[in-house]
Amino acid sequence: MIDKIISLVENHEKWRGQQSLNLIPSENVMSPAARSLLSSDLGQRYTSKDKFYMGTRFLDEIELHGERLAENLFNAETADLRPLSGHTADMIVLTSFIQPNDSIVCVSADDGGYPGIWEHGFPRFLNVKVEGFPFSKSEMNIDSDKAEELIAQKKPRMVIFGASLLLFPHPVQELSETAREVDAHIAYDGSHVLGLIAGKQFQDPIREGASILFGSTHKSFFGPQGGIVLADKEHGEAVKKSIFPALVDNAHWNRIAALALALAEMKKFGQEYAKQVIKNAQTLAETLAEYGFPVACSSQGFTKSHQVYLDYGSFGNGRAVAKKLEKANIITDCGVRFGTNEMTRRGMKQEEMRKIAEFITRVIKEGEQPAKVKSEVAKFVGGFQEIEYCFK
Repeated sequence: MIDKIISLVENHEKWRGQQSLNLIPSENVMSPAARSLLSSDLGQRYTSKDKFYMGTRFLDEIELHGERLAENLFNAETADLRPLSGHTADMIVLTSFIQPNDSIVCVSADDGGYPGIWEHGFPRFLNVKVEGFPFSKSEMNIDSDKAEELIAQKKPRMVIFGASLLLFPHPVQELSETAREVDAHIAYDGSHVLGLIAGKQFQDPIREGASILFGSTHKSFFGPQGGIVLADKEHGEAVKKSIFPALVDNAHWNRIAALALALAEMKKFGQEYAKQVIKNAQTLAETLAEYGFPVACSSQGFTKSHQVYLDYGSFGNGRAVAKKLEKANIITDCGVRFGTNEMTRRGMKQEEMRKIAEFITRVIKEGEQPAKVKSEVAKFVGGFQEIEYCFK
């Protein structure tokens, strides 16, 4: 049984780490240094804000150092690294500021919003009404004029920008004044674009009017799986009061150490990394469009994030495409969203994006046997095994 478990992990690492093109936009790869911290002694230890446990001085210092790095990187007055996931961060933010029978406005799951904060997600446990932003499918963005009317009419307790399918910056600055006029808290779910925000290449939600920026730390941001909450002082202090012990007890200090190191890497290399991620996404989108794929938003330059979206019109059609690509070691979701974040961190640039588009075309458009393309993909990926944008 032990050998079987170890063998399965080794097989996964060989396939996904050494032989596959990983294009899932919600995944990334850590540097060897950050990854090594996950197996440190910190993974076996506890600490807590009430100082119940002794022997924690190094853990506490690591957390404080990580918080200062995060505050500096995201122009925030407070940072909290304790959320165990992006969804945990969602839950913390909502429970900190929302009461039963309040309402929130966010991007609908049908328009690419995160299902976890949509009507069938966590808000239903709080008895919270969820309103969807008016949304332009052709522009893949919030309709600012109609959204302004909605906010003024519905007077929600919280307005949440950000989404799972996020090609372009959201109109935070345009709508923040209206939101404040109705006394709404303004939040931004940066789960997907956190690395691009840190790299100063997407938008700056806090400076544009958001009081709270939260999300995952393992998508365009290249840290360990986990979450983060960044905020002004008022909202940040409220968040810190609600986290422990109600929503997070043991925050997994090996993860926090790895996140702190990833924050340091992002501070040093983030702008260069984020620029290349977006260049790669735009090149991949343009090349796929030239091959005849239904790439969304051609009139707007396809994307300004790490994501490329192929609009097949239905989940079923997307699933068929994703399953066929998987047989060729090209890993994506059933969206179909392609993300360039992991491949960028492995050192790929525009030339490689054009090669990836060629692989995809051969499998989907030209009907070539995936097994044949698979061997070429594995050889191609084998040349990009060193992680870039990190301390050597």
